[in-house]
Amino acid sequence: MEPVLLTRRRLLQAAAGAAVVPALAACDRLRPSQQPFHSVDITGAQHAQVLHLPDADGRMRSLADFKGKVVVVFFGYVHCPDVCPMTMGELAQVKKQLGADGDRIQGVFVTVDPARDTPEVLKPYVTAFDPSFIALRGSKEQTDAATKDFKVFVEQVPGRKPGEYTVNHTAGSFIFDGQGRIRLFTRYGMPQAELTEDLRRLVAGA
Repeated sequence: MEPVLLTRRRLLQAAAGAAVVPALAACDRLRPSQQPFHSVDITGAQHAQVLHLPDADGRMRSLADFKGKVVVVFFGYVHCPDVCPMTMGELAQVKKQLGADGDRIQGVFVTVDPARDTPEVLKPYVTAFDPSFIALRGSKEQTDAATKDFKVFVEQVPGRKPGEYTVNHTAGSFIFDGQGRIRLFTRYGMPQAELTEDLRRLVAGA
């Protein structure tokens, strides 16, 4: 009887194993939506909560104005030679690649150099990348408050001639979902395909 019992036991184990396989397969089908983002996931962070600054037309703006859209906030300045134009240009390309979903992406450029980035300079600079992009410019006090809340590093570096300077600043973007919640931080140099995938997931409600 022992061989028979062993055979039955093996059959039961095999049947149990076979039942597990479809369950595992089902789990595999669910995994893509549960994969981590390529960007740094900062969901639930206590910083990057307040953004209340006038746009280039003088209209006061806040994150609540863009509810329903995935908002990408970048702190930079017009005279920036590389990081700023590269970041804004790539965001514009990603927006186009997303097709109809791109209409739900809102680019926001916050100047860290309000002394030189006047409204007349800012608006054409930002809209040259994409007509829907918005530039925000506050007073020095307002700008300092915004960079403090977002934990953005800003340092003015004197140039070779009197009055000339560059600005060292955090090279990355803050991304908010359609409900206005901070979700991601993207580092400068992130592959464009990865940023596209992250934004597509947020637009879909991830």
